[in-house]
Amino acid sequence: MTPLAKLLEAALFASARPIETDELAALDPDVSRAELQSALDELRERYDVDGHGVELVEIGGGWQILTRAEYTEAIERAQLAARPARLSGAALETLAIIAYRQPISRAEIEEIRGVAVGGVLKSLHERGLIDVVGRAEGLGRPLLYGTTPIFLEHFALRHLEELPRADELAIALRLPTREAEPVVAASEAE
Repeated sequence: MTPLAKLLEAALFASARPIETDELAALDPDVSRAELQSALDELRERYDVDGHGVELVEIGGGWQILTRAEYTEAIERAQLAARPARLSGAALETLAIIAYRQPISRAEIEEIRGVAVGGVLKSLHERGLIDVVGRAEGLGRPLLYGTTPIFLEHFALRHLEELPRADELAIALRLPTREAEPVVAASEAE
């Protein structure tokens, strides 16, 4: 393994978050972008070819060494890794609205959801999944929200373009129909 690949491995191993390519480049200012990419490719290939339990993944706008998916369940079952607290349904719904409509104001989110979202926005912001990305031009110049690199990391995305398209979501979320059960009108049931 080249000295640069070893240096990158050490930095990535020490980090609890994805490291952007620009940050990795700062490790050795004399290295070109092509050399940096070549060392990352070498490291990724080494983990793949040698059959390691970890892999180098491009995620959340950067690079991170992660446990291979096939070992995640066993590690979680043995409680060897800290699991982040699950998001509530309301938080997931709000986060999806922000991810697909960003930048978006609180009022727009509330209009879509039909309920107040102040507490949910606060929780998502505290977790680092969303952030204020600007202000709208309208009355009162309301805050606009968008997702963060931590959002990408949490959902194993390299960039927002990897989010499922709306038509894919509609198909995935379609409830199975029950043809065997006839629908009875309220007046017939009485």
